[in-house]
Amino acid sequence: MDGVMEELKLYLITDSDILKGRDFYHCIEEALKGGVTMLQLREKEADGKEFLEKAMNLRELTRKYGVKFIINDRIDIAMLCDADGVHLGQSDIPAKEARKLMPGKIIGVSCRTMEEAERAKVDGADYLGVGDIFGTKTKLDAKRVSLDTLKEIKEKVNLPVAAIGGLNLDNIDYVKKCNIDGYAVISAILAKQNIKKECGSWIIKINN
Repeated sequence: MDGVMEELKLYLITDSDILKGRDFYHCIEEALKGGVTMLQLREKEADGKEFLEKAMNLRELTRKYGVKFIINDRIDIAMLCDADGVHLGQSDIPAKEARKLMPGKIIGVSCRTMEEAERAKVDGADYLGVGDIFGTKTKLDAKRVSLDTLKEIKEKVNLPVAAIGGLNLDNIDYVKKCNIDGYAVISAILAKQNIKKECGSWIIKINN
């Protein structure tokens, strides 16, 4: 899909627990002000009602700042809030089936292996989220993916690739060598007190 590669650059994924009681919407808006290029709503502890409420509110915020808005897993909620797309894991419905429900929308797929990446490509995914690269506390069942595998997927599967899993400003130089298109971040941004400033630091680091 046109433009997805550029929009993956700084891909923020939400996690209310990391905010430790700070206002959810204020923190996300600070990130949008700071230069986040894509936002994914991923709230594993939220029930359907809360998830939909957050989706509706973030849909308005992302439109205000011109940022693409992705829903994790929940195609029904993505459709209800007119999100720009959905991100699917390996245990979710395949991208080709999601496409029937969301024609013209962005569909991302999480991958850990070349086989999964190639299948996602065949199924019509628009981008790949590859990881866990460095280890993460936000997804305890995530399996590590080597930088060699990340590089191979980027080189051999003709899709935009975002790396995810424990990325921070001290280790992304290793990931940049893989020539990827985007950096999916959670705690490295949301755990900071000055979220807007931290996003600015990420944009500078990514671009240099």
